[in-house]
Amino acid sequence: MEEKSKLLVNSCDFIGVKPVMADLPYPPIQVKEKNRIYANLLSIDYCGAVSEMTAITQYINNENRLSCERCPVARTILGIAMAEMIHLQKLAELIFLLGGSIDFVARHQDGRQRMWTPEYMTIPENEEKMLMADIEAEKATINQYRMHMKMISDSCVNAVLARIIQDEEYHIMLLQMLRK
Repeated sequence: MEEKSKLLVNSCDFIGVKPVMADLPYPPIQVKEKNRIYANLLSIDYCGAVSEMTAITQYINNENRLSCERCPVARTILGIAMAEMIHLQKLAELIFLLGGSIDFVARHQDGRQRMWTPEYMTIPENEEKMLMADIEAEKATINQYRMHMKMISDSCVNAVLARIIQDEEYHIMLLQMLRK
C-alpha cells in the first residue's frame, strides 16, 4: 500500500500587515544646518550595535522563526520591523541633510568606524527569550536616542528622535503583552 505524504504548509498570512507604531505624526525631516558630528551620532543609531538596522534584522529573524507556529506573534513582530524600517529611512534623511554618509558605517566620536554586521543581533532559542531580547534591545535603543539628544543642539533633529522614541516605547508595551 502506498503512503500518501502530507505537505507541510505555513498558513500564516502576512498580507495586510502594517507598521506597528504610535498613531502620531512625525515632525518634518529637516535640520537647522549641516553638522557632521550630529550625522556621525545618527550613523550609530542607523547601523551601530544598538541601531535600527540591528532591530530590523533581529525582528525579521524572529518573525521568520515564529511564523509557522505562532502566527499572531509573528505578524506583530513583522509590523514592528516595518516601523523600524521607517525609523531607518528617517535617520538616513537626517544624516544626508546633516552632510553625512549613508553607507552602513557607524562613525564613533573617537574616530572608530565599523560597518554593520549581523554579529550585533541576538538570536535566542525560544519565543520567550526572543521577546525578552527584543524588549531589552528597545530599551537600549531608547537610552541611546536620549543620550544622543543631549549631545545634539538641533531641535529639528531632536523632535524626530523624540517621535521615534514614542514608537519604541509602544513596541516595548506590545512585546510585554505578547509575553503574557
